[in-house]
Amino acid sequence: MDDQQRYDNGMAVRRAVLGDQHVDRAQANVNDLNADFQNLITRYAWGEIWTRPGLPRETRSLMTICMMVALNREEELKLHIRAARNNGVSVDQIKEALLQTAIYCGLPAANAAFAVAQQVLKEVPE
Repeated sequence: MDDQQRYDNGMAVRRAVLGDQHVDRAQANVNDLNADFQNLITRYAWGEIWTRPGLPRETRSLMTICMMVALNREEELKLHIRAARNNGVSVDQIKEALLQTAIYCGLPAANAAFAVAQQVLKEVPE
């Protein structure tokens, strides 16, 4: 697969997971400073990793949620909770992932993540 194929595959997965509205907004904000970065994440995060057959998207979403909790990345956590719902992850599965983070990332991190999740899930249809 060449870089253009990887980009095209990545953009398709990125849109499927994050939604057209988010991707369109990100693309509208591409400029000289961030164009290479946007291309990089589309090709490699979405076109190389998220397209791999070894894990289903639901699992990748749950793993990413846990990593965002561990890294204390609230905006990315919001994005990936929405993405998880797009990928068919249930609210109960998100809850279980956040409970897991309480043990491995700490209670304060999980507490903050539950507050974020509650806010996001109010906006996302069941």
